Amino acid sequence: MWRWGRALLALSCAVTVGLSAVNANAQTFGIELHNNLMPASGGMAGTSLSRPQDLQSAINGNPATLRQFQGTQFSFGGAWADANYKVSQADPVPLLGVTPFSATSGTPGALLGNIGLTQDMDVFGLPATMGLGLMSNAGAGVNFRNVKASNGTSAQYLALDMVAAGGVSLTEQLSLGASFALGTSFLDGPFVDIGGMTTAYGVRGSIGANYQIAPETSLGVYWQSKKDLNFKDAALLAGGTPVDIKFDHPMNVGVGIANSSLMEGRLLLAADAIYIINSQADFLKAIYKDQWAIQIGSQYAATDRVRLRLGYAYNENPMKDAQLSSVGGVSLPDGVPAVRYVQGQFAAITQHRITAGVGVQDFLPGIDFNLFAGHAFEATDQFAATTVNISGNYWVGFGTTWRFGCRPNNDVAPAN
Repeated sequence: MWRWGRALLALSCAVTVGLSAVNANAQTFGIELHNNLMPASGGMAGTSLSRPQDLQSAINGNPATLRQFQGTQFSFGGAWADANYKVSQADPVPLLGVTPFSATSGTPGALLGNIGLTQDMDVFGLPATMGLGLMSNAGAGVNFRNVKASNGTSAQYLALDMVAAGGVSLTEQLSLGASFALGTSFLDGPFVDIGGMTTAYGVRGSIGANYQIAPETSLGVYWQSKKDLNFKDAALLAGGTPVDIKFDHPMNVGVGIANSSLMEGRLLLAADAIYIINSQADFLKAIYKDQWAIQIGSQYAATDRVRLRLGYAYNENPMKDAQLSSVGGVSLPDGVPAVRYVQGQFAAITQHRITAGVGVQDFLPGIDFNLFAGHAFEATDQFAATTVNISGNYWVGFGTTWRFGCRPNNDVAPAN
């Protein structure tokens, strides 16, 4: 138990320095990061629903896969993400005070941290593994306050989750898992000159299963509830009347498959499919439609210690057609043009991403190290008079894992 206490103390210390900023639009499916910036999964385009190669991905994704992590393990990961986010407004939006302009967002890149801790309970005769994590769940932001014609347009959103998860082996082939997350979110904007930074809290749960179809092939599925948030007095209407903004994270359903039968077991191939249900999420349902995201990843064991990773991800463009609608419970002046202008601040339009990574097991005795990088291809979309272009989109990150009383994860058989 002393090892568990020592790792928990390290987690508590790390939380105090885990900082996040916002401008990670381009790495998200909608608003959420999923596992795209995790230490090992980041090099495999986020693929992780059946055979995650880092413990943060198991805690944050399919909790049934926690059974693949032995002993006591603690991992700290960080990432930097940046992109050029350009908005061109062709027509005025009179009641919002916006006139035509073309400018690149002044929001800097994002610094995001993901921290995790796992402990298997086999030493107590229980076929279970527990996990705790502090995760950067979502980030998005644009800032045009230095552009007079934008009338102070700025939108910033950040979400952090504290996650407790557990997985249990029912048989040698089948494991089940569940997780509970308490999230804190910060919202500023997106309503021109009437919003202020506010905080809200929300909870969500996940359940998952992982099944070993064959010695080299496994199948994972998971369901994640939506997270309800209510930002109190977040916007001021005419006359100074405060109103709440309802903002939900969407429900997610995912399935993943992994196989390591090729090249004498040295090549791991994996694919995930995630369905994101934006149509049931307040705020997002006004600007996004439901979307599919497909992630494909590979990992090659170049030596007994070195792992090389590649990945590709594709997602449907979630931006929905124009409609007269309130956004998060707030009825916007100017109607449809105002809704379209808000869409231009939350334009998750990048659809193609490539990633690469490298991992070294026992970089130091009992310590593994991972690096990853990714690029999303340039994308442009138009929302009536509002045109958005995202370019120069890249991210880089790392992760360090300390293992106590266990071998490297990749040396553990995938069976539960």
